[in-house]
Amino acid sequence: MPRVSKKPKLHLSTEQLSRLEKITKSRTAPLREVKRAQVLLKKYHEEPITVIQKTTGVSRETIYKYIEKALALGPEEALKDKYHRPKEPIITESAKMWVINIACTKPKDYNYAAELWTQSLLAKHARECAPKEGHACLARAAKATIHRILKEHPVQPHKIRYYLEKRDPEFKRKMEEVLIVYQEVNLQNKQDNLKETPGSRIITVSVDEKPGVQAIKNIAPDLPPLPGKCPQVLRDYEYKRLGTVSILAALDLHTGHVIAQVHDRHRSKEFIELLKELDTYYPTEYTIRIILDNHSAHISKETMRYLSSRPNRFIYVHTPKHGSWLNLVEVLFGKMARTFLKHIRVDSVTELRNRILKGVAEINSSPVVFQWKKFDLTL
Repeated sequence: MPRVSKKPKLHLSTEQLSRLEKITKSRTAPLREVKRAQVLLKKYHEEPITVIQKTTGVSRETIYKYIEKALALGPEEALKDKYHRPKEPIITESAKMWVINIACTKPKDYNYAAELWTQSLLAKHARECAPKEGHACLARAAKATIHRILKEHPVQPHKIRYYLEKRDPEFKRKMEEVLIVYQEVNLQNKQDNLKETPGSRIITVSVDEKPGVQAIKNIAPDLPPLPGKCPQVLRDYEYKRLGTVSILAALDLHTGHVIAQVHDRHRSKEFIELLKELDTYYPTEYTIRIILDNHSAHISKETMRYLSSRPNRFIYVHTPKHGSWLNLVEVLFGKMARTFLKHIRVDSVTELRNRILKGVAEINSSPVVFQWKKFDLTL
């Protein structure tokens, strides 16, 4: 094998030298790259081949090969393996398509108990059934073989990503109606004072319920953080459930004020109580426009009976079915969940109710006007 002359010197730029030094110190880089970087660095510093061989543990022939490649193509190429394929692939394209086709079905269609394919199950199925379908190349298919085939196309039959089917035939119309209301509210809010705006006699509020808020009690007390020892609050895994409550909230889209009630149950009776509080809070000369979903308590006979007793006082604007995300009060509930409801522990349901109302009072002390800004939804 030809030897590298002692005269040619390996030239490295500052950037190349820095990268080689970084690779030699890396704990995550492949060992072959680390060895090659060590050889090239030692050659750059003009160390003898014998010394390089002893310190790196690489044979003289391999060291010459690395240096020759670096001199010819540069150090970046010398670190890489030359791509080669010793023989043509055994798995044919038709066999790959057969695997992809199976992966796009469900295991239960082939009398398996699983709901989704795993790569191991798919490999087992391929070994058993592919030869009968004319794909003998899959007779010894392993999990790694299936992984490469699925990654090549790509298909992930072992994963689920959820979607929402629009079951409301009037989804688009209702969505546009809600967005038009938000646009009107934004125009009203640009005025200095809503009550002084001529012809503006409608107040818009966003209403919804947050049911199932749990009252959870600690069995053992929380331990405070200890600087230098334990930076977090320590909490015992054991806890006791005391019950649940429902939060009924109305968000004023003009001022950000929140009217909230906390009840043990969520029925028409409780919803009517919220409507009565709205009726009391706002001046009688205003119409209260409510954005809300299609919950049974909102359209029950009891609720309709109350609304008929207050003619022209309330206007309903319904969000589409399965479209509660269009209701801005959901942003308020998200804020509650991230602030005073997060990790909350109480000794009674009454304490939970009081702390929720206190949290709402804190929100009202610094109200935030929630605005819908994206009006070009294409659904």
